[in-house]
Amino acid sequence: MTARKLTQFLLWTASVAGARVAHGAALPDTDWREYLGDSGRTHYSSLAQIDRSNVAKLERAWEYRTGEPGEVQCNPLVVRGVLYGVTAAGNVFALDAATGREHWKFEPDRSGDAGRPNTLRIVRGLTYWEQDNERRLLVTAGAWLLALDPASGRLVETFGDGGRVSLKTGLGPGAANKFVISTTPGALYRDLIIMPLRLSESADAALGFVQAFEVRTGKLAWVFRTIPGPGEFGHDTWPAEAHRNLEVGGANCWAGMAVDGTRGLVFVPTGSAGPDFWGGARQGANLFANCLIALDAATGKRRWHFQFVHHDLWDRDLPSPPVLTTVRRDGRTIDVVAQTTKSGHVFVFERESGKPVFPIEERPAPRSPLVGEEAWPTQPVPLQPAPFTRQELKEEDIGTVSADRAALRERFRAARKGTFQPFGPDETVLFPGFDGGAEWGGTAADPAGVLYVNANEMAWMARLKPTPRADELSRMTPGQRVYALMCGACHGAERQGNPGANLPPLTDVAARKTRAEVSLQVTTGKGMMPGFPGMPAVEKEALLEFLFGTEKVEAPSGEVVGSTNPAETGPRAPFALDGYRRWIDTQGYPAISPPWGTLTAIDLNTGEHRWQVPLGEYAELMAKGIPATGTENYGGPVVTAGELVFIAATKDALLRAFDVRTGEEVWRAELPAPGFATPSLYAVGGKQYIVVAAGGTKLGTRKADSYVAFALP
Repeated sequence: MTARKLTQFLLWTASVAGARVAHGAALPDTDWREYLGDSGRTHYSSLAQIDRSNVAKLERAWEYRTGEPGEVQCNPLVVRGVLYGVTAAGNVFALDAATGREHWKFEPDRSGDAGRPNTLRIVRGLTYWEQDNERRLLVTAGAWLLALDPASGRLVETFGDGGRVSLKTGLGPGAANKFVISTTPGALYRDLIIMPLRLSESADAALGFVQAFEVRTGKLAWVFRTIPGPGEFGHDTWPAEAHRNLEVGGANCWAGMAVDGTRGLVFVPTGSAGPDFWGGARQGANLFANCLIALDAATGKRRWHFQFVHHDLWDRDLPSPPVLTTVRRDGRTIDVVAQTTKSGHVFVFERESGKPVFPIEERPAPRSPLVGEEAWPTQPVPLQPAPFTRQELKEEDIGTVSADRAALRERFRAARKGTFQPFGPDETVLFPGFDGGAEWGGTAADPAGVLYVNANEMAWMARLKPTPRADELSRMTPGQRVYALMCGACHGAERQGNPGANLPPLTDVAARKTRAEVSLQVTTGKGMMPGFPGMPAVEKEALLEFLFGTEKVEAPSGEVVGSTNPAETGPRAPFALDGYRRWIDTQGYPAISPPWGTLTAIDLNTGEHRWQVPLGEYAELMAKGIPATGTENYGGPVVTAGELVFIAATKDALLRAFDVRTGEEVWRAELPAPGFATPSLYAVGGKQYIVVAAGGTKLGTRKADSYVAFALP
């Protein structure tokens, strides 16, 4: 071991030892008060009652059944022995954190305007605020931010309008009839809550401004414009009219934020502009899309920013909250912010200045094959740390565990390939795929500056197709036209869906749902599907008639006339993605060589990887003698002073523990369904617990409605 490595190891050992509670001792109550553990989103717990020596003894302590099965991505909060979480349907509950016994349950009002929630709306957590004798539990429901009394679950009537505030408040009049929700909890700074937003990703996207609201009153405190107007910094990186939200929108933070309360900074990662794959209407670098922005948390003023993708054409949103940690480098102790990406990179910056800790290089990027599109000529790549996913595929990587090897390799040879390869009419291999690399579950960091990140290593196939021309639209019925323009890109031209991308077929929708259910879903969305609240009633009715097979209008042969022509009712790009398609073989396995999912420990002091292991497995492949391959995974890890990393996230429905020193798996437990969520750690009544939401459904997995807690006997 080199002197430098020995020093780093000793620092790490000392930091862990200083945080530990003596093994076997009764613990004081320890909360999990913020989303992902703390304001720095470190996913770290100082608890060490559970460690390598006894983790094998963990057993189920309790299970709470919500009664609402479906995917749950919630990282629950624990405050003073009470656990707060959200169900698959978006209802809020409070439990006794030691027993799982329900205290109360709150169901948001689902009547009224289209901005309110429907069933199965994904909410990843809540925000707890307390000051003096005032307490608030803040959660989103559709287009609304709600304030609840943590003791009773009732709305706080003095907050906003009877307990709720519209998330469209600071977005301008153009957002009134557009899809706006928030999937991820807001970030707290003193008595402000700073809100992420999830929007449409098409030309009809609202503006993705960052908004801060007063926690006590619900009043709008400040707005940061991520698509700047005239005279504002960054305006010249867009077409002059982009800020008017006529053909361009988005540049929103949906993944969540981190707060440095001492410096008064909030770190905001943003996504791509809309439309996300065709940039002809938004020529330029497009600040502040695809950026990490450091804002003054009290005022919303920009302190610094870094753009990870210029003029994004690949939907390379920043997929997770940044992590605030401290490293030791070149003899200095540095407070840093680390941001992971879908491309499998970690970028590390000094918090105060935004100066990169490791070199970043602008590399040449390919030109677009589409007329009217100008891909940016360079893109930034960090030289350290090394990527935590592979960056390119070779023919020998294709079909290594598949009976379809020959066909898969032929398709690979025919496809366009390469990093930052713009999409066009021919198939392009996107690797890592649309879901990363890193994704929304976030990244854990221990006090020694070691990062633990889970990742997907999946290839997706992408291509753009022209949106229907006027003459093509003229030969469709009104319902067919709405479907072709609004639904076809995801669910397919023939309504066949794409199970590999979790997109159901719509050929049998009449047998599965009522017209009222589908109507609500079209308006408000469902799960990760965006809603279309601005769709005119006549168009929605035509779409329902088409989907339910009751449309009596014959397709005309002449010009399209009337208000049921969506081409005349809103902006649309000349090209659209031809569906979200994971590249899988005929048996449903990824088309590329394993690993398909990984967990990596990265030392941010040195930029070196400590270890990487496959995350997840297919039992049937292991029975054939194929080692653990890893699986796609959604949800993040947590790391403890007990020198353990806990993570669920995998489609094999297991919660696992890994040794932080080696990456060795030291414990596993079966869940009722896959836990596509980040666990929470807490102590109550002298005992340490780990709890995770297990709802399943994603990737075609089984469904459940459980929160499951584990503890030592």
